[in-house]
Parts: sequence; C-alpha cells; structure tokens
Amino acid sequence: MSADALVFYSPVDSAAGWQEAMAAELPDLDFRVDPEVGNPEEVAYVLAWLPPKGFFSRFPNLKLVTNLGAGVDALVNRDDLAPVKFSRLSDPGMVAMMTSYVVFAVTRYARDMHIFERATRRGEWEYVHPRPLADIKVAVLGLGELGGPAARTLASMGFTVTGWSRSPKQIPGVASETGADGLERVLAGNEIIVSLLPLTPQSRHLIGAREFALMPKGVKFINASRGAVVDEAAMIAALRSGQIGEATLDVFETEPLPSGHPLWSFDNVLVTPHMASITVPGLAARDVAESIRRVRQGLAPLHEVDPARGY
Repeated sequence: MSADALVFYSPVDSAAGWQEAMAAELPDLDFRVDPEVGNPEEVAYVLAWLPPKGFFSRFPNLKLVTNLGAGVDALVNRDDLAPVKFSRLSDPGMVAMMTSYVVFAVTRYARDMHIFERATRRGEWEYVHPRPLADIKVAVLGLGELGGPAARTLASMGFTVTGWSRSPKQIPGVASETGADGLERVLAGNEIIVSLLPLTPQSRHLIGAREFALMPKGVKFINASRGAVVDEAAMIAALRSGQIGEATLDVFETEPLPSGHPLWSFDNVLVTPHMASITVPGLAARDVAESIRRVRQGLAPLHEVDPARGY
C-alpha cells in the first residue's frame, strides 16, 4: 500500500479552492477533505489550519504537515503527532494582506481617523492638525515573514520605524533592536506599537503589565499576531487606566471573542475577527506542491519549521 494522499482541514478556508489549486500543481495528488479521509494509512500529507485535538492520531504514515498560515503554534507540542516534517506557508498574497492591515491600522492612528470617527458619531466638526509622518514613531515587534515587509512598507511611507526581533535584521529604513534591553527601548520610545510576533514558549505573555507600563502614556497598540503573546488581563487594565490610549486587535486568547467580554465595551478598541491576513490558494499552492515533491524525494520541505523554536 502506497501512502501518498493529502488530507485537508480548516474551519475557515475553502476546501474547494484548495483542491482546485492543488490539482493544477499536482494532478496526481489524491486530495481528501476531512472527515472523508478514506483509508488513513494512505495519508502522507496534511494541509491544515487549527486541527482539533486528536486529529493526527489517525494517520500512522504521515510524512509532512503544512500549516495554512505563518504561525504554527497550533501544531507544536501536540500529543497526537509523532515526529514529522513541518512546513508553513510563505504566500505573497498573505504577506500583502497583512501589510495592508498594518498600514491601515497605523495610518488610522497617524492621521487621527479614530478621533474623526467619534466626532462623526457625535455630529461634530473636530479639526486636528495633521503631523508629518516622520514625526510619528512606530515599532514593529517581530520582523519575520510578515513583520519584515510590514515594517519596510511603513518606513517607505515616511514613518520613523523601529523593529524588534530575536536576531538582528537588515531592513532599509528600519532601525533594528534585539534582546531584553532592546525590547525595553522599543516599547518606551514609540507611540504606535504593532505586535507581529510568532507565539512560542518564549513569547507567550511577553507583553504584560510591566511592558505596558514601559510604553508612553496613551500608546496606540496593534496586535495582529497571536492573542496569547499578550497578557489580556494586563492589557484590559492598561486600557482602563488610560496607559493604552487606543487599540486595534485582530487576535485574542479566546476566539471568537466571547459575548460580554470586557474588550467589547471600550469605544477606543477596534476588534476585527482574526482576518488581518488569509492564505490565497492560487498563490500558496505552488509552495505546498513543491514541498510535497521534495518530501517524495527524501528532501526537506520549503519553509520548514523547527518545532523546538516554534517557527
């Protein structure tokens, strides 16, 4: 029996769109959509987003798991998954969408749109004189697959941009900081702070009460990475005290954000439903197919993930 089928699972992505895109790249691939997996011993590949507990235990001959996104925290340290090759997507469409979200969120604050939105609801003409973009200091936490392009784009627009990452990065127009001391400097020295950090054991609750206290009073905080990177209770306390002046949040510790959650009650918080970036099958299928071809040849997949690091 040859194990060479792929099983697709996602609560949000289009199975039909992915099946069509993968058929164009790998016509010989046996594409199956969970729960119709057929004989589980024939499954060699999984393409998934947020697979539930126990999902992988059915597949004894698994060779490759590809995550339908950049963040792979849902795939590491699982007790239903034997050692196997991991791959994440590196989709130019996904990068472009995240960049557009970050540009929107930063520009909304830089151009005072949040003030005008409230004035509109009050029926009042409220003028705020625009500031030069170079006077507005923006920090991007995480300069990887998504954060690097976002920081570069913001710098190209004229913002003064500083990035913080695990290792130094060379990005035109972006000052690079690393380490604990660097994080403190970045948090203290910027009025708009964007989190695009991957969720790893080291980054879980990295931004908590101490970190929010380091930020300038009234900071604008944007999180489009993972909810658990932030200590949500500490963030809520900082919002109540005014330490955080405005927030745009796409990710949360519990998703969907429950009805009655305190974050729904703030008029200075914009909540979006984890949609800052999505995968575009027609573009991403090329990399998924190439990874499968490589694994068939005994090679490493594209964009292989180190489970020990979590990215």
